[in-house]
Formats: sequence, structure tokens, C-alpha cells
Amino acid sequence: MNALPDRRLNAFRPDLAERALEGTVPAERYVTGTPARLAVPVADLRPRPDAGAGIDTQLLFGEGVHVLDRADGWAWVKSDFDGYVGYLQETALVAPGAPATHVVAVPRSFAYTGADLRTPTAFALSIGSRLTVVGESETRGTRYVTLEGGQSVIASHCLPVGGAAGDDYVALAGRFLETPYLWGGRSGFGLDCSALVQLSMMMTGRRAPRDSDMQAAGLGTPIEREELRRGDLVFWKGHVAIMEDETTIIHANGHTMSVAREPLAAAIERTGYLYQQPTGYRRPV
Repeated sequence: MNALPDRRLNAFRPDLAERALEGTVPAERYVTGTPARLAVPVADLRPRPDAGAGIDTQLLFGEGVHVLDRADGWAWVKSDFDGYVGYLQETALVAPGAPATHVVAVPRSFAYTGADLRTPTAFALSIGSRLTVVGESETRGTRYVTLEGGQSVIASHCLPVGGAAGDDYVALAGRFLETPYLWGGRSGFGLDCSALVQLSMMMTGRRAPRDSDMQAAGLGTPIEREELRRGDLVFWKGHVAIMEDETTIIHANGHTMSVAREPLAAAIERTGYLYQQPTGYRRPV
């Protein structure tokens, strides 16, 4: 998905970020802000303080933000992870608290009210959610981590912060197959094409910008179509797909409304009337 440049105050280009906000808010407030973190499973980031506005992107449980302004129950925030700026409801935020110790490493999981899978769930968790673990326990052979709020999460669904879920981001992207497509989505419950790239790379220890045009402009190095291999990226205007092998792509797409795989040649033919030919190919490094 592609958002307007003035909402993508991205850590990859802080010089552009500062110029984008010039004249919008006082510089001191932009540079510092007030730290906070997400206290809900997924929070929609919107271009204006209006629940009817479309979603630009999403933030995940435990992710940090800096609050630039607050008014009428809305907070204008900048993501600590990828620099995205937008509005979310203030009730989604809490004070930073203790640093996160673990990250959810499976597409979806649950926080339970107790250290037992038979207890009620407190809330769902997406891959990439950041957790502060204060203890561990075992029930009937299953290990649980205990969160600072008292909830429990399956220990095998988590990794220590800084750890990686393998080194093959394509294999991780494949774990999202059949996940619903969601414009602006960035979670295991629903995501768009560029979020599939960003999340898969993030969980394998790599960084990627949030939007497909930024990925096309600077992620890795450009290559030719005949050079394509596993892990390379194919770009159309407003879309990106991951090469699973020399001929097959995985992508979150509006045709199947899901993460799906299909032959690259078939995708090019199918979308030609709408998106024309791919605009470029890149090899992440």
C-alpha cells in the first residue's frame, strides 16, 4: 500500500521526515514527543482523527510511539519502528513501562488469563507484538511466559527481543498464506502487500520500509527480470510480490483477498489491464 509522503516520517530518511513536518508542529515537540506504547492487540493509524477515515497502517501490541499531540480523545503519534505518523485513539496507549523482553514469532497467538490453555483468552496477539515477560511456568508439559499484566502466552510462540525466526524471510512469508488481505493492514490478522514484506523481513532480522514505493526505491539493489530468484521482489505501481522461486510469487493481493501464491507470468497477464507491466525488480541485501 502507498500512503502520502507527509505521513511517512520514516526512520530510513530522517532528513525528509523533519522537512515534512516543518511548519506543522513546533520542532521541539516533533523531535522529542512523549513516549508511549500500544496496549491493544492492533491499532489502526489514520490520516486524520476520524474513525471513518481509512487506515494508513497499523501498530502492534507493545510497540513504542512518540506522541506529538493529543486532542479530543485522539493522539497524533510517530511509530518508533518505521517512522509512520498518524492518528489513533488515545485509549490504545499506555505509559512505556518496562522494556519489552520478547516478541511474538508466530502469525497469531493468544494471551490467556492464566497459565493454562483451558483458561479464557484475554486478547489475541499478532506476530511482531512486543511483550514484557516477568516469569515462566509449566502446565501439563506446556511452557508459558507470564506478562507484566498477569496474562500468559505460549512460550514457544515467542522469541527474545533481538532474536530471529530463522534467516529465510520467504519461508516466513509463506506462513501467512491465506491470511486475509487488508488495505493498510500490518498484522497476522490481515495485511497488505508491503506489510507482508516488512513483517517477514522484520522477523528474520532485516529492516524494510513500510510502503511498496519506498521498498521499490531503496530496498536492496535493482536487477533484471531474467535474474529473478527466491527472495527477490517484483514491483508494480502500488504493489509488491516476493519470489518464492524463479517462477512463483507470494503476495497479499486484492484479487484473492488473501496472501496467495501464483505464477509470476500469470500475475503479470492477469493484472496487465490495470497495472501494466512490473515497474522493477530488486534483490534485498
